[in-house]
This record gives sequence, structure tokens and C-alpha cells, in this order.
Amino acid sequence: MLTGSPRIPSITREEEPLLPRRRRLSPRQRRVGTRRNARERVEPRPGTYALLLSSTANDEIQIGKRGKLRLRPGYYLYVGSALGPGGLRARLAHHLRPAERPHWHIDYLRAHTIPEQVWFSYHLRSREHAWARCISAISSVSAPMAGFGSSDCRCETHLFFFRQRPRPADLHFRGLPGGAPTIGDVARPTAD
Repeated sequence: MLTGSPRIPSITREEEPLLPRRRRLSPRQRRVGTRRNARERVEPRPGTYALLLSSTANDEIQIGKRGKLRLRPGYYLYVGSALGPGGLRARLAHHLRPAERPHWHIDYLRAHTIPEQVWFSYHLRSREHAWARCISAISSVSAPMAGFGSSDCRCETHLFFFRQRPRPADLHFRGLPGGAPTIGDVARPTAD
């Protein structure tokens, strides 16, 4: 019989600079969302996240068995949740490095885009479907591929395209349980 808590995967030193750090939030910051700098860290807690990716490409890429996706210059926002071991920290560490063997739809897209920001919120239940509904209701957003990241739910997609960089304040997150997400800029490794 095993005792003790399950082992949470750790993040290597090379991956650590990619994740934002956590700090205490005022009640106002929790309501309207907060920008965090790259020194802040995501905790290994369950929650929902949105990964903002930029693209300058005009290419067609294969997304696993889902099919081909036509990349356009602009911004892609992918919504997901991480409720298992390692929580948001482990999932975001996976998404922020190129996947050697792609597992999720986002792994195929990540190889052709640049991560810009991570929006996240800690909670025990998935809120990715509510976030996806909020985002899809915006007139300036399009769904570049039906079923992307949503093959296990009834959402049309969990991937959204914006010509201009989206801001969480524009996406009507305030009315959702848990409020607006925290915003973390993705730190880019610097050449020594």
C-alpha cells in the first residue's frame, strides 16, 4: 500500500524562466485581472488557462488527425484546463516548450507560433468551456478550426484567432465565477 501524497513533476531550470510567478492579489486585482511579470511563478494547482500565441506565418499545417489548419498572421488564443497532477505549472511547462512527440492539438500549433502570454485562474473545476463561450461571443474573433482542443466536449473549438492582440479586459471574463484571469508574460530565454 502506498502512503503519502502523489509526486508532482518538477520543472527543470531551463523551463522555469518560461513561467510567471505568483504573488498576492488585492480584491480589485482579482476582479479585473492582473499583469504579472516573468519572475512570478505558476503554482502546481488545478485551474484553467488561456495561452496567447502569435504568428507571422501564412502556412498550412497538419494538426494530428484533426486535419489541416491555415495559419495567418495574428494571434491565436487556446483555452484549456489542468486539473491533474502538477496542475497549471506542469501543463503550461509542457505547452511552453516545443513537444518532441505531439500529444494535444495545441502541440502541433505550438511548433509554428510564439507564446506571448498565459492567462490563468486557480480552481478545482474546469472553467475552460465558460471561457471558450465568452471568447466565441466576441465579434472580432474567429474559430480557425472546429474541434480544436474540444474533441472531448460540446464546444465548437477551444482555439480562437484575432487579427489584433486581444486583452482579457475585452473578453467579458468579469461575469464568470472566479472573475478575470491573471496575466503572465512569457519570458523568452536570453542569449548569454
